[in-house]
Amino acid sequence: MKDIPAIPLNEYKDRVLRAQQRMEREGLDLLMCYGNEAEPQYVRYFSGYWPSFETAGVLIPRRGEPMLLIGPESYTYAADRTKIPVIRQLKAFRESSEPEYPGKKLDSFAAVFEEAVQGAAIKRFGVAGYPLMTIGVYKALKEALAPYGTEIENADGIVNALRMIKTENELACMRAAARITRSTFDYVLENIREGMTEQQVAGLALGRMHMLGAERESYPPWVLTGAGSDQAISRPRNKVIKKGDMTFIQIGARVDGYASSIGRPVIMGKATEEQRRLIEAAYKAQQDVIARLKPGVPAREIAQFHIDNVTALGYKDWLLYGPFHGNGTMEGEAPWVETDSDYLIEKNMTFCADIFLGNTQKHIGLRIEDVVRVTDGGAENLTDYPRKIFEIT
Repeated sequence: MKDIPAIPLNEYKDRVLRAQQRMEREGLDLLMCYGNEAEPQYVRYFSGYWPSFETAGVLIPRRGEPMLLIGPESYTYAADRTKIPVIRQLKAFRESSEPEYPGKKLDSFAAVFEEAVQGAAIKRFGVAGYPLMTIGVYKALKEALAPYGTEIENADGIVNALRMIKTENELACMRAAARITRSTFDYVLENIREGMTEQQVAGLALGRMHMLGAERESYPPWVLTGAGSDQAISRPRNKVIKKGDMTFIQIGARVDGYASSIGRPVIMGKATEEQRRLIEAAYKAQQDVIARLKPGVPAREIAQFHIDNVTALGYKDWLLYGPFHGNGTMEGEAPWVETDSDYLIEKNMTFCADIFLGNTQKHIGLRIEDVVRVTDGGAENLTDYPRKIFEIT
């Protein structure tokens, strides 16, 4: 579609160069960025490729050109999408049903490592996406590295440090995703009705965001009504929305890999006083922490302020986490803002202002969520959806 931004090729090349600079400083010889269909961010950040069914990796040597490592069935798909021209197919990245592909010539980790280092030693080997690795991939890597006497290191931090500060091209994709998400939420509010199921409401959102130009959703949309809305992570049910229900809706569109998110509660009918107090407290909690998001502020101070503020609002026992987590190539990426965070907020960091309040005794909850960017003097709200009591009558 027209007017949908994308990350240009030169920026992908620059990402590889910046990763190699960090590898040089840290003495890392090879970096493999691993991803799967649900968590593609480390692979996609460097290659533009989003694996389907199979898993994938981007192999980056400290010096030289990267390679895209894919499974046995994805060559034509990968060749159509990748920003990295060198592609190698590995059995280790096959789909989870583990077909054998008899007679098909495939590369191995040992072969691609040798190609990448050109006979040099591999003293240190890191994986970004380390927590995502399957045991099969891990064992294959261990076997290939054994002749070098090299262990596998968690190198998520190298890539996370690159992704934390967004470029203008990344921000353009995030703003486009935010626009689609806002319009999609408008559409859902215009069409949601008592008697629909949670799954039907999710269908409204998915169809609309694709019609507006989203490549996919940021995450499976959440629609939870009445009892069970205290589930901080969930999926829509085949449950009918009834009059008086507070329905927690969270949706997000993705543009060229970049995620957006809006979360708001919706009342079917008139809000009760209890519902109104809860929603207004959550809105205030979000506004108050966004106001503290400025360059140079210790992240842990914002997290502690949020806990103290929610406690003062009377909802301490409803608090699960918060108030911010990173946003970009995933709806939830590093860094989180937590009481043990040891970094300072910087300009062009992007976060989800994510306020979840849930009561496990009453089995009700809500999430207020928007995507924000740190500016020179505060925060830009990219989604900036209205904070009001949404009543569907």
